[in-house]
Amino acid sequence: MLKNLLSPIRCMLALLAIFLMAEINPISALAQTGSTDVSGTVLDAKGLPIPGATIKNQNTAKVAISDGNGRYRIAATKGETLVYTFIGYTSKSVVLGNDTQVNVNLAEESDKTLNDVVVIGYGTQKRSDVTGSVVSVPKARLSQLPVTNVLQSIEGAVAGVNVTTTSSVPGSQPNALIRGQNSITAGSGPYVVVDGVPLSKTGGSLNDINPNDIASVEILKDASATAIYGTNGSNGVILITTKRGTAGKPVIRYSGYAGIDNLAHILEPRSGAEYVQKYADFLKQTGQVQQRPVPNIGELPAYNAGTTTDWVKEATQQGVIQDHNVGISGGSQDVKYFISGDYLKQKGVIRGYDFKRIGLRSNLDVNVTSFLTVGTSLFLTSNNYDGGRANLLFATAMSPYGQQYNANGTYAIYPMSPEQLYTNPLLGLTTTQISRTTNINGNGYAEVKFPGALTGLKFRLNAGYTYFPERRGSYIGRLANDLNGTASSFNASTNSYTIENILTYSKDIKKHHFDFTALYSAQERKYNSTTAGAVGFVNDELGLDNIGAGATQTSGSFRDRYGLNSQMGRLFYSYDSKYLFTLTARRDGSSVFGANTTKYGVFPSAAIGWNIINEDFMKNSKVFNNLKLRLSYGKTGNEAVGVYNTITTDGSVRYPFNGISTIGVVPNNLGNISLQWETTKTANIGLDFGILNNRISGTVEAYQNKTSGLLLNRSLPIITGYSRVLENIGKTTNKGLEVTLNTQNFTGKDFRWETAIVFATNKNKITDLYGDGKNDLGNRWFLGKPIRVIYDYQMTGVWQTGEDVSKQDPTARPGSLKFADLNGDGRITADDRTILGQIDPKWTGGLTNTFHYKNINLSIFIQTAQGMTKNNQDLTYGDETGRRNTPAEIGYWTAENMSQTRPALSYNNTLGYGYASDASYTRIKDVTLSYVFSQTLLDKLHLGGLTVYASGRNLYTFTNWIGWDPENNYSSRGSGDWTNNYPLTRTFVLGLNVSLR
Repeated sequence: MLKNLLSPIRCMLALLAIFLMAEINPISALAQTGSTDVSGTVLDAKGLPIPGATIKNQNTAKVAISDGNGRYRIAATKGETLVYTFIGYTSKSVVLGNDTQVNVNLAEESDKTLNDVVVIGYGTQKRSDVTGSVVSVPKARLSQLPVTNVLQSIEGAVAGVNVTTTSSVPGSQPNALIRGQNSITAGSGPYVVVDGVPLSKTGGSLNDINPNDIASVEILKDASATAIYGTNGSNGVILITTKRGTAGKPVIRYSGYAGIDNLAHILEPRSGAEYVQKYADFLKQTGQVQQRPVPNIGELPAYNAGTTTDWVKEATQQGVIQDHNVGISGGSQDVKYFISGDYLKQKGVIRGYDFKRIGLRSNLDVNVTSFLTVGTSLFLTSNNYDGGRANLLFATAMSPYGQQYNANGTYAIYPMSPEQLYTNPLLGLTTTQISRTTNINGNGYAEVKFPGALTGLKFRLNAGYTYFPERRGSYIGRLANDLNGTASSFNASTNSYTIENILTYSKDIKKHHFDFTALYSAQERKYNSTTAGAVGFVNDELGLDNIGAGATQTSGSFRDRYGLNSQMGRLFYSYDSKYLFTLTARRDGSSVFGANTTKYGVFPSAAIGWNIINEDFMKNSKVFNNLKLRLSYGKTGNEAVGVYNTITTDGSVRYPFNGISTIGVVPNNLGNISLQWETTKTANIGLDFGILNNRISGTVEAYQNKTSGLLLNRSLPIITGYSRVLENIGKTTNKGLEVTLNTQNFTGKDFRWETAIVFATNKNKITDLYGDGKNDLGNRWFLGKPIRVIYDYQMTGVWQTGEDVSKQDPTARPGSLKFADLNGDGRITADDRTILGQIDPKWTGGLTNTFHYKNINLSIFIQTAQGMTKNNQDLTYGDETGRRNTPAEIGYWTAENMSQTRPALSYNNTLGYGYASDASYTRIKDVTLSYVFSQTLLDKLHLGGLTVYASGRNLYTFTNWIGWDPENNYSSRGSGDWTNNYPLTRTFVLGLNVSLR
């Protein structure tokens, strides 16, 4: 079963053994190097070795890395220049003389991080000049974690960014929310830009971006940072920059890992004996006479034979994941390139859930002349989700005495015959399921730098095109309980383009610095789809290969177009690097708005910053290395309405007329040609600090968002032919606090320990709905309360034998849930419902501890989300309790155990109580142990770098939640898509990163 996994692991272990043998014999490695090699030690100002420093020969582009003792060796000759660099230290260049032993000392650069360049949208900026809320994802999270989607690296690691994994289906994408939810009905996901060109609204997703290709990720959070993207920036922006080539000889890098997946927690069904006891108790509580030990005749053969089936085990398997990535980069001063290829294969822990991804990328930068630079960013990603799938929901419901197979070896349709409520959970494996997407993306740019009197002026043209075809198909035949055979096919394509004209001007006049950016852009997306279906096939032989063979045919098609035109201006000014000012305005025109509007909206913002650390009175400070105050205020917009939703449309329907089936039309959507943007006004205050030589550094931010013009459906009298109409009528507020703290706890000769802490709170509430001061009970929307709440009965216990129910709940009987009679009318009715909690967390946090001992590195990341309340589908089965198996850890009331938390088996939950439960959790999210091989060994092997690592993800969860996992959304029968019932998985991998030189 582990054949596919063991092969690459054996290879890695064998390679590791060879390397370790060479590692313990460094003398032989030194003996084999040429006489022109230069060696030495890289030290800090205190004389302590600096492991991991980069030594580059500027003349030959050869690179070496210092080992755990700061030692290095590199090929070089007299007259050549070596450049020594390390993060947080000033780089140093040495021109070689006759010496072959060169030791260097690097001085700490306390404001190194302040001079780092960050991507801010349509340009870059020194971190010390940033006035908005812009956060960079830690590089270690991007480069040292084996993940399939970059959002998995961000989860819990960035303050104010809430990433949740509601389903762990292979190839699925987590959900991301930046600074909470502002809108009630509109999408709240962030806008994603890759290499300056939008990925959002093109059909693609972050699942199409290979994490190994990513160089940096910046997240824009406040209005000053996001207003530059106008309507697209209302929910925050994620800016991704992929790797580019560098001047020098080609460098080939391989990154690969292989590992295993298991369910992090299994909600085990009852065993055979427990199942039999449950059935006996059920009959007793419902007053029925027991005629056999099991509910159904079909279960008797296995019961009599004493054999049971572990249905969860039958529906699951050992998950296996492997990823292989090869990249080549290099070039000259005028032509630089980066090319990569990636292959990912994942076999899910639930049978039939497979995912394959193949990706190719080519990034090219060419200096055509001294004033003209052109480049491209091209990628192709193919995602394959094919395969029929087992049903975990039905596996947990099956009787342990159910019949898995028929006599002829096929799956039994109804294992608990004659019970037909649940079918065999493995039937999906006999179906044909096709699900594939391809993202073909081509971006190019041309940049002109003007000389002479126009020095500082640049014009850049960005152009991007995306072709995103997708295909889905399904055939369900007789082996899967479809006696007629049903086929369906879906094909769609999205064509998108973006054109951006960007003009920038930068000027310094003594202590005054100016940066101006102007933009004119156009975006368009065209989508079309076709569907075909058929029912009634003679046999199952052809299936999807000949839909036309079906007796009853259906077909359909759809097409839409979306367009956005934009103009933007941004001015940044600073005086003496002390006082900073940013002013931004963007004007967007969207095709989704109606004829009674201009279709345009203007979104301005302003921000100021004060670099207190640069003031004269701070020059002699022995405590602070960085201190900056930031204030911003601005407005962003959200389209929040789908294409053509402002137009009144009719739908087609088939009617019998004079005995003949005829196509007619019926009212479908009542348009509103006056719809406008949802508008969010945001205020933000931030403090950036660094103290004690940046041993402690971080950021504290507070923000408040006020959103108005929310798009809500107002109810209409049905006599109009329409039940509702969309209007701009609601309001919300959203505020929070974010803290990021980085500490260097211990720095010694061989050992270092660093900690990163993030903490964020968020609280939103609805301030207005329909202008009448009333709540919307049907949608669970309440004035003054969070947008997403649990509104239900307040459970206080379970009615016991002998208790008087007449004064509170006359319909209850022993074993029924006991609810609070909040209105005191002596009955439990809908008026007794109340708000039990909010669905979104009240606060989130993350703690990363990183330890370095010589060449060994250990990273431990713990994530937490607190204050969440969710309905628990695993606690309620209604009237199905006596007809299915239930989880062993979920008990039930009996007259003997007198439970106060669980009802009797006879309780049918007629009130529809959702079993609201505390969904807070703290999770050991990932642990990674790595070893970086020394330069002496790398010289012998002619390698530029080599790192091996072992990593574990989702190792343990601390929670009071009863069920598969508090983060997952789990659907019950008939309440949702069972294919997303894929619980959290625990992953262990071994990985290898190697570069050739």
